[in-house]
Parts: sequence; structure tokens; C-alpha cells
Amino acid sequence: MLLYALTVLVSSVLLFLVQPIIAKQIVPWFGGSAGVWTACLTFFQLVLLAGYAYSDLMQRLGARRQSLLHVVLLLISLAALPIIAGGQWKPVGDEEPLWRILGLLAATIGLPYFMLSTTGPLIQSWFAREQANPAVAQRAYRLFALSNFGSLLGLLAYPFAIEAWVATQAQALLWSGIYGLFVVLTLTVALKAGRGGAVSYKVSGTVSDTTAVSDTPPRFEDYALWFGLAALATMLLLSVSSHITQNIASIPFLWVLPLSLYLLTFVIAFEGRRGRGWYLRNNMMLPAMALAAVMAWGLVTDNGILDIDIAIPLYLAGLFLVCLFCHGELAQSKPAARYLTRFYFMIALGGAAGGLWVSIVAPRIFSYYWELSMALMLTGAVGAWIGMRVARGPLRVVFVGGSLASLAVCAYYTQQHVHEIANDNIFSVRNFYGTLRITERTATGSDGPVRRLVHGVILHGLQDTSTAHRQEPTTYYGRRSGVGMAIDHMAQTSPQGIRVGVIGLGVGTLASYGRKADVFRMYEINPQVIEVARKDFSYIQDSPATIEFALGDARLVLEREQPNQFDVLVIDAFSSDSIPIHLMTREALAVYARHMKANGVIAFHVTNRYLRLAPVVKRLAQQAGFQAVLIEDDPTEDPRGLMALSDWVLVTRNDSLLSAKAIRAKSVEIEEIAGLKAWSDDFNNLFQVLK
Repeated sequence: MLLYALTVLVSSVLLFLVQPIIAKQIVPWFGGSAGVWTACLTFFQLVLLAGYAYSDLMQRLGARRQSLLHVVLLLISLAALPIIAGGQWKPVGDEEPLWRILGLLAATIGLPYFMLSTTGPLIQSWFAREQANPAVAQRAYRLFALSNFGSLLGLLAYPFAIEAWVATQAQALLWSGIYGLFVVLTLTVALKAGRGGAVSYKVSGTVSDTTAVSDTPPRFEDYALWFGLAALATMLLLSVSSHITQNIASIPFLWVLPLSLYLLTFVIAFEGRRGRGWYLRNNMMLPAMALAAVMAWGLVTDNGILDIDIAIPLYLAGLFLVCLFCHGELAQSKPAARYLTRFYFMIALGGAAGGLWVSIVAPRIFSYYWELSMALMLTGAVGAWIGMRVARGPLRVVFVGGSLASLAVCAYYTQQHVHEIANDNIFSVRNFYGTLRITERTATGSDGPVRRLVHGVILHGLQDTSTAHRQEPTTYYGRRSGVGMAIDHMAQTSPQGIRVGVIGLGVGTLASYGRKADVFRMYEINPQVIEVARKDFSYIQDSPATIEFALGDARLVLEREQPNQFDVLVIDAFSSDSIPIHLMTREALAVYARHMKANGVIAFHVTNRYLRLAPVVKRLAQQAGFQAVLIEDDPTEDPRGLMALSDWVLVTRNDSLLSAKAIRAKSVEIEEIAGLKAWSDDFNNLFQVLK
């Protein structure tokens, strides 16, 4: 079994290592959006489904034909190496990102990933076929636990042992080399299996004469159960990941935790206790239902913004227990080894369906993130179905009653959530880049409401709509902020007009600084943001300046444009605390510098709860021959509550600006981080800048 186990382990490690490796290559091309990772997961799930379908169909062939076909495909897959994305896939305008990402992934890693995805079920089926005792053949399912352990190992190894030490292109080359080792191992197993003759499973026997093995073919309800449990677990994984990274805290690496817990539940469910796993229905089912109900409550409490110390443990614990319930029930219902490839195919089919629902279908039919609420209600429904199907006597009443109670609580809080969102919104729209909502609330001391643009539950800009205050800059962009003082200084020294570039439009607040002779060029990747800023907020339409728009990822657009001769370039494309790293590298700074006047200033918005970004910008500036100064603004005297604490780093060679009295008074020394290297497109280390 050692050869089989080693092959499965190597393949599963590669299977999950390739995901962040390829995602890191392409995320900068699509604006650093969280939607890129969701699109990647969708691709991986679809290819995994294709691999499992292939493994199941292979069982209809004789051993030698199976071996020959697999050997040929393995050798062909080597032609895709190394896995480095081609520049021809970079977006050039407003094309739909999803289909371009899927095409890029298919061309770059499609066949190697497909071959890796076939390994688990195919190797298990070959192992089971060799066993004379069918109960011993059932031990093949332990390889599934090993496969998920390897996936977990690969997932955790990337941020902690690879990303911080190995450059991006070197990562791709290293992965390609290990893939060659995988091909050698799999060829060895395939040739060994090909000498085994025709496929033949025994149909009776026991392990140590204690565990009976049933050879009953799976029924339709078995297929439905496998599909439903897998789909529900995947829906929860993606919807919880989206919720905590977009609405609670965009902490780097936080996306790793949900996926790690998801994989861990597979290991627990399929390993231990004589191959029956450590899942105990009587002890784990009701707590899973209870936590699903509490998660639904958390979506409503304070509009979904619970304290981070409560919210993250709550949603991760809920995800863990509900996925353990789903995967534990899968392990409890697994069929005889001769049907294992069909079992895995249904799991993959359910996972792909759940992933497609969250990543493709839901964004096109919902204007808000209702996937998590729906998944929590489905958890109660599936729990009741399981209780009716497997429990007897008083235990059935407990399981079914507890599950229905969870369903009722989830439905109640979902209804509450719908009601609150409907009452608060005056507009809502959703696309690849997320959900945008416009809300209005009464402002203290104002004769008009304050209008807010919200992405998920994160504020992306606001405007006091009263006549007296509608052109006042708010939030991070006030007159005393770093960016406000930079624009005002350049305007004072250039009465003939200035050119300002803004990466990240928001509601167009910075247009309020514009004068008749000024030109403001706004770079925005999300077309819906441009539409909202122009129609639903008045900063753009009221500005006397000339306002231009450039749609697409700002860095890619700037790379294609002729020098703009900006007096000020504002880098503010961050979403909450999520960092598009490709906008903070030495290559990015070189692009910005090409578009600046000699005395121009680049203003980086570095306000962040979790990362120290000012030292990163300072190191980039030093390497490129610029000076950098940090401007902190804490607007304590703001009775209307429309301003926000902000940190801006001004990068320039303009001594006049740096010596200006107002800027000197608010300048703060940027603390160095020992060993910090200048970030590049090929290397960065977020661990070094964690607060």
C-alpha cells in the first residue's frame, strides 16, 4: 500500500499547491478582486468533477486498457509544463472577467490538474481491485483521508513555507518539477495495475470477522444524499469564506482557514475507528444544527458586522461542524469498494453544483449575498432528512425536531435580514466584483440625508446631500488628510490648472477638489461603480473640473497609455483592508512615475487595521529615488461623524511640498521594518507587515 499512498499524497499536495500558485500569477491582471479566487475555485471544482467522471468511466475498461490510456494522458500532460500564465490572457478592457479567467486556467494548467484530480479515486479503485477480501478493499477509503490530508498540507505550506521565501515564477517551476515526479510514480502504479488482468471484485468477506461488507448497489436516494451533502458543504465553504473576508475582516490568509477546516473534516470523517471515521452522529448532528442557527442570527446582528473576536470564531466553528456533519454522513453512507468511483463522482458533482451556484448563478439572480442564508436553511432541511432516513424511535424525534427548529430559526433571521436590507437600500446591484448598495440616513445638523455607497457591509464613500454640504469631501479625503493637502498644495502652486489621476473611484469624492482648469482622470475596474458615482452621487456632476474615466485595472490601463503628466496620482483601489499587492510593487511605482511631472506627488492610501503598509511604500520610494512622508489625520472635531481616521504616504521629489508648513506639521516618521525588502511583482511577504 506504500506506493499507492505515496502517489496519492504527492498528487493531493500538488492539487492544492497549484491553486494559490496560479491564482497569484493572475490576480493582478484582474484588479486583485476576491471574485478571481472564486472563479479559480469554480474552475478547480469543474476539472475535479471531470477527473472523477473519468475515473468512474474507466471502470468499464479492462485493466490493461485503463493503464494504457492513463499512461498516454500522463505523458501528454507534460507538454503543459511549466505552468506559467501567458501574457496574451491579460484583459484589455471591459470584457467579462469570469470567462477569460476560466479560459486562461484551462490553457495553462487544465490537463495537469485534470490528471491530478483523477489520481485519488483511480488509485483507490486499483488498490481495492487487488484485494482478495472485499472488507480489506474497504480500506481504500482511508486513502481518501490521506488525499485530503495531503491537500491540507499543500494548502498550509503555501503561505507559511513557500510564498514568503520563493519568487512567483520559481514557484511555478518548482511545482512543475514535482509534477514530473508525480508522473513517474503514477506511471509505476498504472503499469503495475495494468498487469492485474480484468477487473474483478469479490463480494463477501469481513475484516477480522467483525465488520460486514455489503455489496448492495447504491439506490437513487443514495446518489441524492451524496450529491446533496457535498453540494451543501461546498456552498457553506464558499459563502462563509466570502462573508468573513468581505464583510468581517479582509485579513490576509484568512481565506486559508475556511478551506483548511473544510479539508480537515474530510480527514476526520474518513480516517480512524476501523475506517469508519471519527464522526459520531449522536454527538455532532445537533450541535451542527444549533451553530447554523447562531450563524443566521449573526448575519442580522448589527447588519452583519459582529465584533471580529466573535464573528470569525463563530463562522469558522459553524463551518467546521456543519461540514463535519455533511462529510461524516458521507462517510457513514459510503458503498462497497467496487462502487467507490461512482461515490466520488457524486461527491464531485455535488461540490461542483454548489460551487457553480455560489460563483456563477447566485450573482446573476440576486442583488445581495443571500447564499449563506440559503445554505444555513438548507442545513436544517438536510438534517431533518438525515434524521428521518437513519434514526429510529426517540432519536428520530430529537434529530428531526432539532433540525426543523434550526431551519425555522434560520428562516426567521433570513426574513429579518431581507427586511432590514430592503428598508435601508435605495439601490442595489451585483456583478463579478461584488455587491454595491446605496443607503440613506439622516445626518446630525443637516437638512438632507447622508447617502452611502456600501460594498458588502463595508463603506466605500458617503456624501451629505444637503445643499450647504454636498461638495464637502468626507471620510478619508478631508482637507486635513494627506491626499487633501497634497491636492491643495499643487493647486496653489499651479493656478493654471493641474492634472490628477485617481485609482479607485468610490463615489467620486476627490472630484470635489477640482477647479475649472483642472483635469481629473478616474481609473475604475468596476463599471457599476462608475455608473453609481455619476448618477447617484453629485461629486462628479457638480465638479467644475474636466472629469475623465478609464475602465479596467488601473495598472494595466496605465501601462498602455501615453504619459499623462499628472501633478497628483492617488492610489486608493483598496477594498476595506484587502490589498491589491500589484499596485504596491516596484514595477507598479515605475509605471506611476512614467505618468508624473517632475515635481508631482503620488499619494498612497495606507489606512489599514491589520497591515503596516507605510514602510512598504517608503522602501519602494527609497529604491526609486523618491522621498516618502506619512500624513496621519484623526478628525476628532467632526460633530456630524462624516470624517474618518486616515493614513496617507506622499511619495515625491518635490521639496517645496514636503517643506510646506501644513504638511510638516502633520508628518509622522515612518518606522522601518527590519529585513523588509522592496515588494516586486515576483516577490512579497505579507507576514512581515502584519500589525
